[in-house]
Amino acid sequence: MADGTQNHSRDLTRGPVGRALWRVSAPMSIGILGVLSVGLADAAFLARAGDVPLTAIGFIYPVIVALTSLSIGLGAGTSAVVSQTLGRDGDDDARAARLALHSLIFAATLATVAALSFWLAAPMIFPLMGAQGAVLEAVLAYVPWWCASFVPMVAGMGLNAVFRAGGESHIAATVMVTQSLINIALDPVFIFGLAMIPALDTEGAGIATFIARVLGFAGLFAFALKSGRVSLSRNCLKGIGDSLHRIARIGGPAAASNAINPLGLSLVTSAAATLGDAAVAGFGAATRLQSLLFVPMLALSAGIGPVVGQAWGAEKVERAQAAVRLTFLCCLGYGAALAGAMMVAAPWLGALMTDGGDAAGHATTYLRWGSLGFFGYGILVTANAAMNARDRALWSMGLSASRIALVYVPLAWGGALLFGFGGIVGAFVAANLWAVLGALILCRKADLLEVRLRPIRRAAAQMPLN
Repeated sequence: MADGTQNHSRDLTRGPVGRALWRVSAPMSIGILGVLSVGLADAAFLARAGDVPLTAIGFIYPVIVALTSLSIGLGAGTSAVVSQTLGRDGDDDARAARLALHSLIFAATLATVAALSFWLAAPMIFPLMGAQGAVLEAVLAYVPWWCASFVPMVAGMGLNAVFRAGGESHIAATVMVTQSLINIALDPVFIFGLAMIPALDTEGAGIATFIARVLGFAGLFAFALKSGRVSLSRNCLKGIGDSLHRIARIGGPAAASNAINPLGLSLVTSAAATLGDAAVAGFGAATRLQSLLFVPMLALSAGIGPVVGQAWGAEKVERAQAAVRLTFLCCLGYGAALAGAMMVAAPWLGALMTDGGDAAGHATTYLRWGSLGFFGYGILVTANAAMNARDRALWSMGLSASRIALVYVPLAWGGALLFGFGGIVGAFVAANLWAVLGALILCRKADLLEVRLRPIRRAAAQMPLN
C-alpha cells in the first residue's frame, strides 16, 4: 500500500447486518462504559469528600459533556468520510491514513479554541447556572485542568473515529478503557491526598483527568504511527483541503447536534437550581447514572455510522435501511427493559449515587419515571449517527435542536415552576417522544428507513372474503 500503510480495515458491507453492527458496537460498549465510569467514579469519590464537591460536579457535568460532544461530532465527520471512502474504494488505508492526520489537525485547532473560550467564560457561565460561594470556587478549580486535557481528548477521539470507520472498534475501545482505568486509579490519590500530595477535592478530579488523557493520547498516537494508521510521509498533506471540507461539512453540524443535547441539560440544570442544591445534586447524580445505562444505545450509535457509511458508499441502500431498522428495534427493546428495572431499583440506585436525604429522593424520582423515555433517546442518537453517515448532518442537528429548544427546556422550566422536580422529569420524557417522531420522519425522508407495506397489502389481497 502507498504511504507505507497496510490493509487493516474490515469490510462492513458483507454478511448479516446484525453481525456487522455487533462487530463495531460490542467493543465500543466496553469503551464507552469505561469513559462514563470516570464520571461515576468522580461523583462517588466526591460524594465522600462532602456536599460542596458533589454539588460542584453537578454543575460541571452537563457543561463538560456538551464540550465533549463537540469532539464526538467531529469524530462523526471523520468516521463518515472514511467509511464512505472505504465502502466506495475498498480498503484504501493510504487515504485513511492521510484523513487521520488531517482530522487531527482540524480537531486540535478547534479544540484549542474551544478550551480557551471555556476557560475564559467559566467565571460567567457557572454563576448564571446558579453556582455560588464555595461551590463556585470548587467548579473554577476544576475547569483549568479539564481545559488543559481537552485537546488530547479531542485528538484521540478523532483517531478512534478512523479505527471505527474501518470496523476496528476494538482498538478504540482498548484505548478508552485503559485511559479510564488510569483516571479512576488517580482519582482517590488527588481527591483525598496521598503521601506528599494534598487533598484537592474537585481540583484533584480535574488533575486525574488531565494526566489520564495525556497518557491515553500519547499511547494511541504512537500506536497509530507505528501501525501506519496516521501518515507522516512526504505527501501526507495531499488533499488536505478536500478532506477538511468534507469532515467539516459533516462534522460541524454533527458536533453542534451532539453538543445541543448536553447544552440543553445545562439549561435544565439551571431549572433544577431554582429548586435548591439538593435538586441539582440529585439531578446530576441521576443523569450521570443515566449515561451509564445508555451505554448499549450509545454503542449502537457508534456502530451504525460505519455500517451505514460503508453501505452508502458501496450503494447498498437496502443494507443501510436494514441496519437503521435493527438499531431502532434494539433501542425500543432495551429501553423497555430499563424502564421495568428502574421501577424496582430506582430507590437503591438513588441512595447509592448520592449522600442520602433530599438528593436521593430527587434522583429516585428521575430514574423511576424518566426511564419511560430512555428508549427515545437511544433512537435519537442512532438516527443522528445514521443521518451523519448518510451526509445529512444538518437534519440530525435540526432534530436535536428541536428536541431541546421546542420541548425539553421550555417544558422543564415551566414544569419546575408548576410541578416542582416532577415537571422536569416529565419534560425529559416528552422531549424523547418528540425525538422518536422526528427520527422516524427524517430517516424515511433520507431513504434510511422503509416502511414495508407491500407484503401486508399482498397478503390482504389474497385473503378470502368469506
